[in-house]
Amino acid sequence: METKKLRYAVLFLATLGLIFFAWGCAHTLPPMRLEGYSASVGDKAADTALSQIGRPYRYRGSSPSGFDCSGLVTYSYATAGMKVPHSTRELRRCTLFVAYREMRKGDLVFFNQLGKKYSHVGIYVGDDRFVHSPSTGKTVRTNSLLDPYWKKHLLEARRF
Repeated sequence: METKKLRYAVLFLATLGLIFFAWGCAHTLPPMRLEGYSASVGDKAADTALSQIGRPYRYRGSSPSGFDCSGLVTYSYATAGMKVPHSTRELRRCTLFVAYREMRKGDLVFFNQLGKKYSHVGIYVGDDRFVHSPSTGKTVRTNSLLDPYWKKHLLEARRF
């Protein structure tokens, strides 16, 4: 009798787990497509980001007085006429994967830093280079995706 109860309990828990798994998958949001994106918006955003080289890093900053990585993306795209979120997680959610060989100016590049996936973002500007606001005490700058550090930590490129 005890074995039968145990079997029912295991079956019940397995069914419950399957239901929660299916529910979670059914409620996964597809990438959000933002209105107003075109290649020229990406070009303008990349040019704006490049014009901010030398500006200081500032946590949660999204203006020329100081930027964090996603704040630079938010500001650059807003200047180009497109409102985007100020969060690497949300930026990833509202963009679509782009193969490395298909990247174009204005695409976002996401990095894994300090063991945290999608913890850093920059804007691709062409010729294997990206512009970003790296960290406290540093300034907005460009780096090469071929640099061993960035190459090792690159997760993917994405496009609005």
